[in-house]
Amino acid sequence: MSRLEIILSATLFASVVVNIGMILYARAVMSRLLFVSEELGDLQTMIDSFAKHVKSVYELEMFYGDATLEHLLNHAVSFNEQLETFEFIYALTEENNPGIEDNTEDNNFDEDAETQTPTQTEN
Repeated sequence: MSRLEIILSATLFASVVVNIGMILYARAVMSRLLFVSEELGDLQTMIDSFAKHVKSVYELEMFYGDATLEHLLNHAVSFNEQLETFEFIYALTEENNPGIEDNTEDNNFDEDAETQTPTQTEN
């Protein structure tokens, strides 16, 4: 083997090792990103559900105008709006699974709570 062949072989070997390392690293990073995306999507759903629930409680005749609930509602809404700035991250997994949010129990609970009138909840 000539010196040029040895240098080219060593360079090829180093290039293959670096490329395999980069592929494994990119795969690990994508896996973590998708995990974080799913978790942020779940957190967004939970916060949105919480804000709707607090709003439905605030709108009941018994609690309407309560300053503490009003501040809690404002805080939940502002927290929800702040979390929406991360939509580009949790939207990564929502595109693959459209309609998952429609089947959760929390959303069904909120829809039931919103349709109840204050007289129904007092009984």
